[in-house]
Amino acid sequence: MTRASLDKQPRAVAAMFDDVAARYDLTNTVMTAGLDAYWRRVVRDTVAAAPGERILDIAAGTGVSSTAYADAGIDVVPADFSLGMLRQGRRRRPDLPFVAADATSLPFADASFDAVTMTFGLRNVADVPAALAEFRRVTRPGGRLVVAEFSHPRNAAARRVYLGYIMRSLPGIARRVSSDPESYVYLAESIQRWPAQAELAEVVRAAGWSDVGWRDLTGGIVALHLGRREP
Repeated sequence: MTRASLDKQPRAVAAMFDDVAARYDLTNTVMTAGLDAYWRRVVRDTVAAAPGERILDIAAGTGVSSTAYADAGIDVVPADFSLGMLRQGRRRRPDLPFVAADATSLPFADASFDAVTMTFGLRNVADVPAALAEFRRVTRPGGRLVVAEFSHPRNAAARRVYLGYIMRSLPGIARRVSSDPESYVYLAESIQRWPAQAELAEVVRAAGWSDVGWRDLTGGIVALHLGRREP
């Protein structure tokens, strides 16, 4: 079994996701009691992709988040640095153009996309500012950024309950349903150490994005971070 460390070496993180790919979507659904589908739906609605637009779905994993765009006739490119995830995605949706890509060094030309979206992936990137700058580089002027990531509940009591769940209960659930339960120890620790909403918003702004803001979901368990590339 593979467990990445919190220094987030790309090869180790990719190998960890390779190991969990076969049951990744099922594990997410069980651990979030089905809320993952709701969070992804909000991301899709926030991206608000229109026909004729091109969307980069980075850290797309097996393509669950990309499927909704493709089914609506949107030109979407699902990309991930885990080859195991990409293999699973290609089996599920051979019609989607899955691309192997590192978020900090994207294999796309400048201004290639109308929107870049990333769902539960930014926390696993070794160099977050570099990734956010890359997202901006490949976004057309006036285009938008939508990043969903686990965050920090605003209410102190809710925050204690939530942190207790991810540190104690989440690894136990993973042992029952995941193909690599040790990887979810890393998941729990990385959520606990992730910056709060306002701090991450400053990182997004420093990467060159304009109109930066965020929206809490489920009391702040998840936050959508938003930005726009200036025209």
